[in-house]
Amino acid sequence: MDIFSVDGKLFQFLRRLTDILKLNILWLLCSLPLVTFGPATVAAFDVTMKMIDDTEGYVARQFLKSFKANLKNGIPLGILFLVGAYSLWLDFQLAMIPDLHPFLFLAMFILFVFAFVACFIYAFALSARYENTLVRTIKNSYDIFLRHIVRNGGLVLVLALEVVIFFWSSTTLFLFILIGPACLFLTISGWAVPMFREIEKEDGAVIQRQESDSEEQIFKDHPAEDKGISRRAHMGRTSDQQKDS
Repeated sequence: MDIFSVDGKLFQFLRRLTDILKLNILWLLCSLPLVTFGPATVAAFDVTMKMIDDTEGYVARQFLKSFKANLKNGIPLGILFLVGAYSLWLDFQLAMIPDLHPFLFLAMFILFVFAFVACFIYAFALSARYENTLVRTIKNSYDIFLRHIVRNGGLVLVLALEVVIFFWSSTTLFLFILIGPACLFLTISGWAVPMFREIEKEDGAVIQRQESDSEEQIFKDHPAEDKGISRRAHMGRTSDQQKDS
């Protein structure tokens, strides 16, 4: 096969790189008003999870459609994420002050970082894929992170390596501005999609939620459904409703 053909590896790589660049620019523009950071990140994950399945279509169209659809659930999720990140930064600053028991604050910082990562590493991906309450979405992310702690430890190491590479020099920092966030989202999606499907395949995972239903089970995948025609599912002892693909 000719490497320069439209079906060649080089063309596919350049096309994916272009899609990542487009996605990153869209995410940056839509995140500039910090209040819309959440919907923009949910929309970005909606696109990157489709990239994993090679079903993303037109990136800009898919992103903007998802951005509009996730304003309601994305805004509070984004605000909570930003508040948590700011709290971590404050705790780290306190740990650097010698007169304020730095070891205590450092220990608290490490615990808070673990909890923060567990609660949010899959929260935006879950919000992109399933409809659920804010608390349950965050709890589902926490449950998935702990349930697959070894695998997710590998994800954290990969993300840390990517961050180190991007911040290695002024040149790589410029690359981070161009494509960095979208690359991080794509990396998380690469872990999230197969992990979600693995959990979804478990027996007894899917039920139609009744008003009186109080069961708590694991969610299961469904075929692509039209917007507005979704099913109630359960994951990690909380309920999720899968969105359209």
